[in-house]
Amino acid sequence: MWLMLGQRLHGGASLETAVLELPNLPDSFWPQPCKRLRQWREQGKALSSHTGAYNQARRALPQSMVEQSCDHMFEQLVSQMDPTGKARRAFVFDGSSMRAAHTPELCEAYPPGSNQYGEGHWPILRVLVAHDVHTGLAMRPQWGPMHGPDAVSEQGLLEQAMDQLPSGATVMGDANFGVFSVAYTATQRQHPVLLRLTADRARRLAGEAVRNGIDRTIVWKPSVADRRSHPDLPSDACVIGRLLVRQVQPDNGAAPFLLALFTTLPSVQQEIFELYGQRWAIETDLRTLKSSLHLEQLTCSTPDMVAKEIEIAMAAYNLVRAMIAFASQQSGIPPRGYSFTKVRHIVETFAPKLDQAPNPQAAKRIFDQMMMYIQQAKLPRRKRKRPSYPRAVWARRGDFPKRKK
Repeated sequence: MWLMLGQRLHGGASLETAVLELPNLPDSFWPQPCKRLRQWREQGKALSSHTGAYNQARRALPQSMVEQSCDHMFEQLVSQMDPTGKARRAFVFDGSSMRAAHTPELCEAYPPGSNQYGEGHWPILRVLVAHDVHTGLAMRPQWGPMHGPDAVSEQGLLEQAMDQLPSGATVMGDANFGVFSVAYTATQRQHPVLLRLTADRARRLAGEAVRNGIDRTIVWKPSVADRRSHPDLPSDACVIGRLLVRQVQPDNGAAPFLLALFTTLPSVQQEIFELYGQRWAIETDLRTLKSSLHLEQLTCSTPDMVAKEIEIAMAAYNLVRAMIAFASQQSGIPPRGYSFTKVRHIVETFAPKLDQAPNPQAAKRIFDQMMMYIQQAKLPRRKRKRPSYPRAVWARRGDFPKRKK
């Protein structure tokens, strides 16, 4: 698992890169060393750089063990960020898609999409992630096929993900999650909700045209369509909460619009709108996962290995986010005020040095030096907005025919 984490911290490095890390790991990694390691330690016989044994080991690694380890890491890091356990945690949910390698197993599990030109090439996964609003720590994601007869919805994945949330954590989502089933499932599991509503749904719940300044208690009951899609809802199913409407001004200078929210939080209106204003952080977090950690295109060739690849990547993401959160506690700068990519490079550089520290005193000196560099990884505060460039691409030289089956 540590070698797989190292691959992801190196930006999706190859198996060979991970195998070459073996001689640098401390003895504490191997409480029960295998025959090869004993020969290396006792006889000085060099370890092989071939990747076959490592590939077999990661295939044999039980997925349940990876899930439990990732959940345990997440729980420990969340408790470290809030030792008292008194802070109200809020998690923002959002969905995305990932491409997988084109293999028969993956094409069967995650069918490619299709359009008027025919069937696509890449298997597509629908993935739902949940990030802590304040620290950016991420829960183990939920996913399923995006197309085909077993396609899953983002709302269905969210209902599955709620079991992993810390007790009493708030569920936040945009208008895609502002539906009755999400609000009802969350409140049944003792999780407050803060959901954006579409204009039509807000108008139906308010019983009148939405206007600026609405703040009223409502009883949200399922519609006919809600009961059709969720036939197991009890006859008296309802959610009691507040409908809030305020005219807001986007930061990009666009025209003001009416923002409608449904919440079961007891906070004052201003605090609720400020909390929802942080929802945009999930967009940058998703960009980090897919670009910096190279999760946009998965490389494993079986559904079991795809699951391990995603979960290990989230564990690597949380390790970097934990270092950023620790630096934020020292400086008072918001966690997302640090460059994730730069901190990832710092952790990647200093992790072997920490492993090879001869004693705790030396490890502390190395750790303090690492934190000094992380404090220098702040994002720049630009005094003026950078100009936006037109969304266009440079023409490629040469014209190749499209590949056909």
